[in-house]
Amino acid sequence: MEKWIGLIGLIGLFGLIGIKHRVPAGTPGGLVRIAALFGFLGLGGFWFGPLGASGAFGALGLWNHPTEKFARLARLGILGFIGPLFWLSTKI
Repeated sequence: MEKWIGLIGLIGLFGLIGIKHRVPAGTPGGLVRIAALFGFLGLGGFWFGPLGASGAFGALGLWNHPTEKFARLARLGILGFIGPLFWLSTKI
């Protein structure tokens, strides 16, 4: 199960959409959009599943995007909480 949970982190790579389709500078939520860097943690899921699942936070990089379909993808970033919760559940 642990190696499959890391695939959730690939959702974080959606945050890279913000490179091509930029959010205008005056749009609120800039600090949340920095979370797109967490999308690279999703690549760590190939070696350590919970770390990769945390990479889903990278999708938050599309937060407050003016294009509605990209802004909806940001909601998938909440799945990043699965990684730490799964890791904690294996330690208890």
